[in-house]
Amino acid sequence: MTFRERHHGGAPLVLPNAWDAASARIIERAGAEAIATTSAGVAWSLGVPDGDRLDVDEAVAAVTRIVRAVDVPVTADIESGYGDVARTVRLVRDAGAAGINIEDGLVAAPERIAAARAVGGDLFVNARIDTFLRSAVGVDETVSRAKTYVDAGADGVFVPGVYDPAVIAELVSRIPAPLNVMAGPGAPSVSALAELGVRRVSVGPAIAAAAYSLVAAAAAEILTEGTYGTSDATLTYGDLDGYFAH
Repeated sequence: MTFRERHHGGAPLVLPNAWDAASARIIERAGAEAIATTSAGVAWSLGVPDGDRLDVDEAVAAVTRIVRAVDVPVTADIESGYGDVARTVRLVRDAGAAGINIEDGLVAAPERIAAARAVGGDLFVNARIDTFLRSAVGVDETVSRAKTYVDAGADGVFVPGVYDPAVIAELVSRIPAPLNVMAGPGAPSVSALAELGVRRVSVGPAIAAAAYSLVAAAAAEILTEGTYGTSDATLTYGDLDGYFAH
């Protein structure tokens, strides 16, 4: 089943988001059918804050490394397109990505979806709608934007920031495309989301934040207590080194 087909059959496609080659390989080894990048995690790993601050060439280089590190499809979070949407999508496609996420923000942005569709070939275009993250304007505006994006060429719709099962069910019933939600603390479980009709589940920067939290805790322990308990990792040096021996 192709990456595109996977949005239409079976259980929801679950995508624990990666931010570099190592995290992508680890997530693949855990059993992921595909890898989704997190723009926040990629930005942090390159020393800049999230929010379209990445240089497009650095962003594409990160996608390229991730694609090379895994054998499963990769879908790339390109934020709002890094300026020239068509150029960014072309670069990401040529890097080997199978899909993209592209976001709107405070106002609808169907021209970004149209530009991505025009150059993206068979890329799965996932249109992120930020109504619940930024503007809180509700279901009707979300559905209106979703329909506009589908008309512009979106293959799927991503609505992060919504956790209420009743709202999720309404979005599923009213949006004419596979729905992606962002799970995390306070969200329904994957099985519950499946029952609601969600087709794709991702976690945004949550795993990257958890990994960096471990770095902070381990560093604080050794610097203040002089002990190493936090650094007692489950994955050994040999495990991690072996992940890249293929």
